Amino acid sequence: MKNILKISNIEKYYGNKSNITKAINNISFEVEEGEFVAIMGASGSGKTTLLNCISTIDKVTSGHIFVGDEDITTLKGNALNKFRREELGFIFQDFNLLDTLTAYENIALALTIQGKNPKEIEKRILDIAKKLNIKDVLKKYPYQMSGGQKQRVASARAIITNPKLILADEPTGALDSKSAKMLLENFEYLNKDFKATILMVTHDAFTASYASRVIFIKDGKIFNEIRKGEDSRKEFFDKIIDVVTILGGDLSDVV
Repeated sequence: MKNILKISNIEKYYGNKSNITKAINNISFEVEEGEFVAIMGASGSGKTTLLNCISTIDKVTSGHIFVGDEDITTLKGNALNKFRREELGFIFQDFNLLDTLTAYENIALALTIQGKNPKEIEKRILDIAKKLNIKDVLKKYPYQMSGGQKQRVASARAIITNPKLILADEPTGALDSKSAKMLLENFEYLNKDFKATILMVTHDAFTASYASRVIFIKDGKIFNEIRKGEDSRKEFFDKIIDVVTILGGDLSDVV
């Protein structure tokens, strides 16, 4: 398997010489094509800063981040915009669907920006809508959809451009337990059936248990890493809780 993401000795500092905060402290890891990886840690551990650096929202202080064969820490201007547009997919907590656009138009937006012709856009949208069971909502606006339908539309939008990497930041944070389970099962489907590579940041053990690997971060450093392997999700959840317990801190922050 080839690496989709390679993090090499990255550091991120905030502040000035008299008051420096190390948000990320010499982190390195790799994500293979088709993996579903969760980054887990308590509030302030550096996990969101890490995701922001990978998504190019933030710049690293030192080190390198490769997506495919490209060192994204060197990208600027139009090259950076092109990378975000074509190589990354995003799934947000509140879906971020545009209220004034139909489901079809929300999904089509990224392809339109890429300059794809209308026939190709229609073909790709109808294909993914069939797979995600949202053909019947393509003409509806977000306010006319259920939460589950919005999730699937947001997932379709994230994957329609065939990005190398899908990023999700606390995707279940604002959801009730039923909606969270639906979203996570949708992630599993994207990962297994679309071979999507997913990197998800979470503080929640239940959410992390849907991933195939969990990387734990504490104080800006990698603390531990576990793989699901042949474990059931319940067995993997129990192992995550074991690490969380060793990790310390208030369990209510991570469960």
